[in-house]
Amino acid sequence: MIGTAGLPHVIIRFFTVPKVSDARWSAGWALVFIALLYLTAPAVGAMARLNIIDTIFPNGPQAEAVLYEERPDWMRTWEVTGLLKFEDKNGDGRIQYYNDAAAGFTETATQRGWTGNELTINNDILVLANPEIAQLPGWVIGLIAAGGLAAALSTAAGLLLAISSSISHDLIKDWLVPGISEKNELLVARISMAGAILVATILGLNPPGFAAQTVALAFGLAAASIFPVLMMGIFSKRVNSTGATVGMLVGLIVTCLYLFTYLGWFFIPGTNMLENVPANYLFGIPPAAFGPIGALLNFAAAYIVSMVTAPPPAHVQELVESIRVPRGAAGAVAH
Repeated sequence: MIGTAGLPHVIIRFFTVPKVSDARWSAGWALVFIALLYLTAPAVGAMARLNIIDTIFPNGPQAEAVLYEERPDWMRTWEVTGLLKFEDKNGDGRIQYYNDAAAGFTETATQRGWTGNELTINNDILVLANPEIAQLPGWVIGLIAAGGLAAALSTAAGLLLAISSSISHDLIKDWLVPGISEKNELLVARISMAGAILVATILGLNPPGFAAQTVALAFGLAAASIFPVLMMGIFSKRVNSTGATVGMLVGLIVTCLYLFTYLGWFFIPGTNMLENVPANYLFGIPPAAFGPIGALLNFAAAYIVSMVTAPPPAHVQELVESIRVPRGAAGAVAH
């Protein structure tokens, strides 16, 4: 949730409404639908697992293995994509699907001559494949595909806009080249957007994990970098720009180093320093879940640096106060 609160393409949507009250209503409804989405995702995963087992193994995976030629139609459809594969390891023509290390099940598998799991299902297909696995109508599958595509395009558009404006306006115009013309600023924004698309394409071709893991990484980075500064900027008039900058750098750098340690430098395969297994995790925290730790370090660094440096100017403190009480709001009235 703190990662969601810090996502740039979510924050930037507040600029699309004309009034403060509209922004608050927009944020409120956004939280409702986001909560529904997050609560639904685990249910979808559980139902997908159940549907897969029930359709491939009507009598359960520990019963006699099903003939490959008798596999359900949805398997034939998804095998074409290469995201679902069957490897007949023992040559009996039957589908073996089980966890090799499952307690109490390995003995059964050995007795039947099974030599290992023969079915590989890519995690990324489950959302789109689940309606077909559950034998829902075609229009439901199309609706889910359209929703996924719309969400992806909306997210990509918001992120590209946030990236290009941050580099061209916040970094170049406000800091490096204050006298840059609007034409050159627009050119820098376009170049930044093209660079972001290139990086996204490279990561798309070589993803650091399946979809849910990649999303968790993005949310973790947003939680470790943007969320603490956003919250302190609203609820503290003492945090200054120096503290906010140091806090963001600390949260971002520590989280990235932790990710790169297990997933490879800039997610390049083979460059990781430690194997991505639970035994190597710091305090048992997996890379995709390290965002909250980075956020705590961000809070601490921003607060400490702000306390030992000059407070923000008076007009900035007045701005923070105006965020809490929108301009034009009347005083409290006794009832």
